[in-house]
Amino acid sequence: MNEAAGRVADATGNWVDTIAPPWARPYLRLARADRPIGAWLLLLPCWWSAALAAVAAGWPYPNIWHLVLFAVGAVVMRAAGCTWNDLVDRDIDARVERTRSRPIPSGQVSVRAAIVFLVALSLVGLAVLLQFNLFAVGVGMASLAIVAVYPTLKRFTDWPQIGLGLAFSWGALMGWAAAFGNLDPPALLLYAGSIAWVIAYDTIYAHQDREDDALVGIKSTALLFGAHTRSALAFFYSVAVLLIGAAGWSADAGVYFAIGLAAFAAHLAWQTWRLDVNDPALCLALFKSNRDAGLILFAGLVAEAALGA
Repeated sequence: MNEAAGRVADATGNWVDTIAPPWARPYLRLARADRPIGAWLLLLPCWWSAALAAVAAGWPYPNIWHLVLFAVGAVVMRAAGCTWNDLVDRDIDARVERTRSRPIPSGQVSVRAAIVFLVALSLVGLAVLLQFNLFAVGVGMASLAIVAVYPTLKRFTDWPQIGLGLAFSWGALMGWAAAFGNLDPPALLLYAGSIAWVIAYDTIYAHQDREDDALVGIKSTALLFGAHTRSALAFFYSVAVLLIGAAGWSADAGVYFAIGLAAFAAHLAWQTWRLDVNDPALCLALFKSNRDAGLILFAGLVAEAALGA
């Protein structure tokens, strides 16, 4: 297979295509190392939760070791989740223009090799998880049921984004559980708010594929909302801000958190205003911009821990 054929259609010109060893490129593509945005979006609720725990406990900063573990875990488990998703969806991916060049449907990686890769990633993820307290380990293990089921949802429901929200927001529980060994209302509210955030941003992402999805019978909120997507985004982003705000206030967060939350809300409002569902490149750019939105909120929480009363 020549190098051009090995590239993935929606991720070209990145470090995997240019400097990674040729033998590793198919596996790095399978792990989505060429598209780190997914790892960021999985990581951010973890960091929010760790910072919220610091605010609630009166610590001057989040547990740095936990932040590092969450970063490693997010990269590894996002890679494992993508591998599992591509194994389950390999026949569908072969029928969708944007995804048919992915490693499994294009033949870059065999099904057997992908399974071995998945097991290896899962073992690394387990090693990271075992660094936390037993309660947090149990919370982390519970997420596997959602991760296992998620790839099948698009075949049966118009709301697969809820499944993604449940999975990608799990870190909102983990940071608190790692800090305190339990789950309290602030963590649960943060989790609920993060789910609403994920539903909205993944709807934006899904608009890139809505025509192919309709042809192959795949369901999504992009198809469900259609021309009403902007209104749906306004609703879900508003719910996200309200619930995350309630999480902060229930943890006794103050003005610095409020400033961060307001900036986060402004970013989400800008996304909603800017959206054009008929412009796939813009949809991808707005989806990716949620990393910046999430970092803004994290900065507000860190500032609250460091500077709040």
